[in-house]
Amino acid sequence: MIRSCLLLSIICIALCGCNIISSIVHDDQVVARVGSERLYHSELDNYIPDGTSPEDSAAIVLQYINSWATEHLFQKTAESRLSKEEKNVDKELEAYRRSLLRYRYEQHYINDRLDTLITSAQLEEYYEAHAASLELARPILKVRFVDIMTDSPNYEEIMEKLPSEGGQALKDLDSLAYVSAPRFFDSSDTWMDAAVLAREFGTDWPTMLSKLKDKYIIFNYEDRGETRAAYVFAVQYKGQAPLEFCRNSIRDNILSERKRELLNNLEQDLLKNAQDKKEFIIYRNEN
Repeated sequence: MIRSCLLLSIICIALCGCNIISSIVHDDQVVARVGSERLYHSELDNYIPDGTSPEDSAAIVLQYINSWATEHLFQKTAESRLSKEEKNVDKELEAYRRSLLRYRYEQHYINDRLDTLITSAQLEEYYEAHAASLELARPILKVRFVDIMTDSPNYEEIMEKLPSEGGQALKDLDSLAYVSAPRFFDSSDTWMDAAVLAREFGTDWPTMLSKLKDKYIIFNYEDRGETRAAYVFAVQYKGQAPLEFCRNSIRDNILSERKRELLNNLEQDLLKNAQDKKEFIIYRNEN
């Protein structure tokens, strides 16, 4: 009840704010009308998320009302302006229905039969057979990244420990970064796309790589007193992507091929079964 009262108040505020006479909120709770179409309070009752401020609620309600009105105005205008032939959408609706039913059945068929198990041997076989399609589009890197205030008392030690290979030095780095760095991540064992890393520096990847010196990429933002740095453990500029980098895309490609094969088999089976049952007949002209 409280929510309903609040919603009615919000609707009144929204409507009055747009110079719309608030008296259209009748006892039967109609809040807007377009021709013979009416929008009722009950349609708005659950539209506003819980916890929304009255100001935001008023804006949300008005947006919904305008959207509702626009939809009906377009329909009303189209009905009056289009010819009888143009308004006849039966064929399009039937084609869409057939397409939608086919898609839903194909998904059901695939879900029941798709083998999602992909072995390491199958990944490697695909990798070897499709070398040309697995060329790098951009360089890739293995890095350890930190974003730290330049005047941090731990700045020098963190920068020195970025190349740590393991052991106590790496544990110390993790501890220091946890208390001193707003952002820190370790991708020293995982390849990263250069474009992804460049976003951490707020630039493009060619500019980022131009800063690579002695295995460090360092950007100083003096206006913010901030430094973003990455230590580069490895970089590959071109050639076939390493298997570990493209493993997920290879997996997706293998699954896509299996789906296509299933659908091709489905089509052939449907045709053959229909022909065997004399449900599908091609009449050939003997002449």
